[in-house]
Amino acid sequence: MKSSIELSDDLARRIDLLAERTRLTRSQIVEDALSHGRSLAWQEKWAAGVHAGIQDADNGNFASEAEIAAVLNKFGAA
Repeated sequence: MKSSIELSDDLARRIDLLAERTRLTRSQIVEDALSHGRSLAWQEKWAAGVHAGIQDADNGNFASEAEIAAVLNKFGAA
């Protein structure tokens, strides 16, 4: 079933920007928000975090073995 809704210009712009960053469709973004309770703000923050992580990796910024061990020790080995 295909539905249509009217969105404010700001909300439509934010969805379009998020779609560009994530390569998801507008419908996928809205469906994720409605089906899984992931607000647009949450999705924007998640996409920004992923993008920042990719940039760090591209710049060669990885966790050291000591940093990984510290996290595993802090939260317990899996």
